[in-house]
Amino acid sequence: MIKVVVCGALGKMGREVVKAVQQADGLVLAGAVDLNGKGQDIGECAGLGSIGITVDRELETTLKRNAADVVVDFTVPQSVMNNIRTATAHKVYPVVGTTGLSENDLKEIDDLCRAQGIAALIAPNFAIGAILLMQLAEQAVRFFPQVEIIELHHDQKLDAPSGTALHTAEKLAAIRGKLAQGHPDEEEKISGARGADYEGIRLHSVRLPGYVAHEEVIFGGLGQTLTIRHDSISRESFMPGVVLACKSIMQFTGLVHGLDKIMAIRGE
Repeated sequence: MIKVVVCGALGKMGREVVKAVQQADGLVLAGAVDLNGKGQDIGECAGLGSIGITVDRELETTLKRNAADVVVDFTVPQSVMNNIRTATAHKVYPVVGTTGLSENDLKEIDDLCRAQGIAALIAPNFAIGAILLMQLAEQAVRFFPQVEIIELHHDQKLDAPSGTALHTAEKLAAIRGKLAQGHPDEEEKISGARGADYEGIRLHSVRLPGYVAHEEVIFGGLGQTLTIRHDSISRESFMPGVVLACKSIMQFTGLVHGLDKIMAIRGE
């Protein structure tokens, strides 16, 4: 059994992770960490009934008290790096869905993991459909190099563009290179109207109540357009990917960036 600790356990994603771990074969919940709810039974908080595991405020406290193999982190950018440092110091494998990490952060995570002989997964998106969207987009951009990305999320999301949209743009730019799009003399009447610019790929962020996580990749060609879209209509959509990551991450060493790496080794 793989023993899992959940950071951000009282958040919307954290509660779903708690339920998914409890229900998954081969996984067992070993602890729950959140800045709120200290001492509360995490099972009751997640709608499972009492399971005898109470919420701690500090990851260090949980890892000293409970043996763990994996820490799943869905917190905030301000907390995630300290959680990763704590987990790796205890030789526990981080599986991270928190976005907003910098290139320097990723380099540090890789170094921390290799020093301990473990791995960390940093996944901009755990929805398997979102990974397939990126893979299809990588095929399409070879034929349709002019592309823009629209991502739509709930209005409580902190970062923009989303980690998924930025990761998509990085993958597409790696294939097609930098390319100026639109009219060379175009003018923004309001700054930002054309969206963010990544190597010429425009990224547009929508933040409204009612959305969960959605992405459109729109390709334009001579006399035609192609749109690839993925919709997560509930946070349950991310849980198969989280479970897959928890079961697979211990086969790796160093930084694993993207759930697609896990899917590839599992043949999924």
